Amino acid sequence: MKKYSQISNRLVALLMLSIFIMPLGVSAATDTDNTTINATVASVITMTTSGSVGINITPVTGGAQSSASDTVTISTNNSAGFDLTLANSDATLTLTKGGDTIAAHAGTYASPTALANNSWGYAVGGLGTFDASYSALSNVTSSATKWAGVPASGSPQNIKSTSSTASGDTTTVWYSAKADPTKPNGSYTDTVTYTATTK
Repeated sequence: MKKYSQISNRLVALLMLSIFIMPLGVSAATDTDNTTINATVASVITMTTSGSVGINITPVTGGAQSSASDTVTISTNNSAGFDLTLANSDATLTLTKGGDTIAAHAGTYASPTALANNSWGYAVGGLGTFDASYSALSNVTSSATKWAGVPASGSPQNIKSTSSTASGDTTTVWYSAKADPTKPNGSYTDTVTYTATTK
């Protein structure tokens, strides 16, 4: 009986051990979650200009007027577009050659006027109340064309506004000067600044 009891105990022990080492028939636990990937593309804008504009004038009594154009080219990936402004690079609005000057024209963007003698200005064809087209003005002599003085650096004038992306968008800006023989000969210079800003 004792022997039977020992065998019985051993069987019980083996049975218990087999229960513990047998794989349990329980499913593994799982969990899932999602991550959203956001790639943010920055707004960029590039601009080029002609770099310089040369206006050649042969003065006559009463004044002779000439003009030349600058091409501003802009590209941007901004879906809302851009604003383009024009201003003098500083507070001095005259074309200068040493102590000699050609004054800024008194006409404004809101009220452009015929270019006054011994003055200079700009125009963008079809903008505001400027003449509709300046395409033929490679050498302006007509007093009927309208011009504005370039504004000071602290008061830039918006000359273009768009509402979508742009690739090689061009704006032609005309510059003109008028002079009579009272102006000493030589090269009179000033600098304008264009600023292109995404919306």
